Parts: sequence; C-alpha cells; structure tokens
Amino acid sequence: MEQITLYFRQGSSDKVYQASLEPKVDGYVVRFAYGRRGTTLQTGTKTQTPVAYNEAKRIYDKLVTEKTAKGYTPGGDGTPYQHTDKASQSTGIHCQLLNPVEEDQAERLIADPAWWLQEKYDGRRLLIRKMGEQITGINRIGLTVALPQTLASDAAACPVDCIIDGEAVGDVLYAFDVLLIGEDEIDGCRYGERHLRLLNLLTTFAHPNIHLAATAFLPRHKRELFDQLKAGGREGVVFKQIDGPYCAGRLASGGTQLKYKFCATASFIVGKINAKRSVSLLLFTGDRIGAAGNVTIPPNHPVPETGQVIECRYLYAFRESGCIYQPVYLGARDDIRAEECTAAQLKYKAEILEEVA
Repeated sequence: MEQITLYFRQGSSDKVYQASLEPKVDGYVVRFAYGRRGTTLQTGTKTQTPVAYNEAKRIYDKLVTEKTAKGYTPGGDGTPYQHTDKASQSTGIHCQLLNPVEEDQAERLIADPAWWLQEKYDGRRLLIRKMGEQITGINRIGLTVALPQTLASDAAACPVDCIIDGEAVGDVLYAFDVLLIGEDEIDGCRYGERHLRLLNLLTTFAHPNIHLAATAFLPRHKRELFDQLKAGGREGVVFKQIDGPYCAGRLASGGTQLKYKFCATASFIVGKINAKRSVSLLLFTGDRIGAAGNVTIPPNHPVPETGQVIECRYLYAFRESGCIYQPVYLGARDDIRAEECTAAQLKYKAEILEEVA
C-alpha cells in the first residue's frame, strides 16, 4: 500500500488532500480524500474497479503530480510547493484575486465615490519583481515565469527595487498595483496611496512596454469608461475600494477588489477526450463535481489532457443542467487551480437576457 497526505495553506485556505494505492480482490484501487483541514473529508476513487498494479501506480503517481503541481505539499505547514520539484520556482508572493459582481452591484459601485474603476484586460496576471539586477516574472499562483525581453528591459531601467502587479497582454504589461518600492513594503497601505506611488514610480524611468492601467475616479468618469469599454467589446472592469489594503489570495466572498465581465468566460476542468477534437467540461459545485458541457478544440491548439484546466468563452449557461451554450476554446491555463473551477463563475441564460434587454 502506498499513501500520501498533502497540504495547502494560502490566505483563508487551509486544505488537505490524501491519496492511497491499495490492494483489493485481484487488483489495486486508487482512493482519495479532500477538504478543509480539521473537517470531515470528502472521499472518492480514481478506479471504479480494481486494475493491475502498473495501471494503478500510473494513476496514483499522476494524481500526486497534479496536486503538487497546484501547490499542495507534503509539509504539514502547507506552504505552497514546499518539498516539491517546484520549490525553487516558488516566490512566496501571491497576488490578490477578485470576486465577481453582477450588473446591479456594478451600477452601485459606479455611483459610489469610495470605489475606483479600471479596465479588466484580457491577458495573463503577471507580477514583475526587480531586486538589484535580478528581474523575475511571477504568475498568479506565485511561481517564477519567463518574462518577455521587452518587459525585462523596462524593469531593469527602474532605479529602485520594486514589485509591480499587472496584466500581461502579449509583450505589454498593464500595471495596476505595486507591493514594494525601494525598501518600503506598501501592500498594507490603502489602494489610493499605492496607486499614487505607482504613478510616481513610473515617472522615474523609461518603460515603453509597461502601461499604467486607465483608472476612473469620479462617478461620471467611471460611467463614461464603463460604457466605452462595454461598447468596445472589451472584457470587463475592476472596482477597487480606495481604502483597501492588498490582500493575497481570494476571499470566500466580497472584498476590496471586485470584477465585472462584459463577456462570459470561465475556467473548466477537462473531464475526458471525446471524438473529433472535443473534450468534456467539469465544474465544482461545493464539494461535488459535475458536467458543464463540451467544447471543440481548434486545429491550431493541442488537445488538452484529462484533468487540465482550460479557459472557454460562452454565450450563457443553462441553470437546469449547468452546461454552457456555444462554447469557444480559448486555451489551457496552467496558472489556475482545479479547485477554482466552480459553477459560481457561470452566467445563466435569464441573467444574460436581462442584461441585453
């Protein structure tokens, strides 16, 4: 029998995942259990019937590899990627993740002077850390990633150490926050101050490929930018409370930074590979996982593997079945964990029609 217990702790998350390879009758089975540490764990199996040892070992090893790749670690303290092959990539820096709001709440935030509005760019989350001559790219799960040379060159021109947060679209970074300037860790400062200090920092060096995210402060300017972005078919907007600190991770609900998408996109887990370059989609609802439809993979993209996280655009979802309508494959997402793929992301048919009306 083989077994392992893995932990993950970040922000308000404190989770445990157990996997085991056990003999049964004339073969072997792979079982798993997961949940919040200290609570009763949900259980399941990766083998519906006993299989040969070599097949069970392959399934068990793949399961453990998938979990450690997402930040689970054998270390009881749950520090992401500790004691794994990605430990050298882990920076310990984690970005603030946003919860979604519906249009009625977005309208209230537009009118509220305590909230600012920025464009939500359609790219990949990226932090740039400059420490002396060392320039590092950091993705949304805190791992080092390669930087385009254009961004590395821009960051190298900065006269002080810094950590800048933004969204990378191609070779351009749209900067919208800053965590460190010189020796000052300012993530605990109110957002209004961090924004001003980011603005001042960007005036001190040439950065043709780092753009300050457009920000609207007054209600009338927020309304103008909101309408302009929506009419232009852009992805959406982000609302930021001017007094809010920088809080790593994602809260269970609410928060000081919120997002509203004009177009419906969501992250899904690949369930199985179908015929004709199609894959099934899965989403979590609480601790249960269910079907969310299928999507065709375009010829210019490799077919993703079972268990991989992918991004899709869709017209709307059906509340009765939980499946999405007219899905379009956007690509694989190695910076999003499977547990983030929840049905809470979905926008349903009635809600979409109400917005269009």
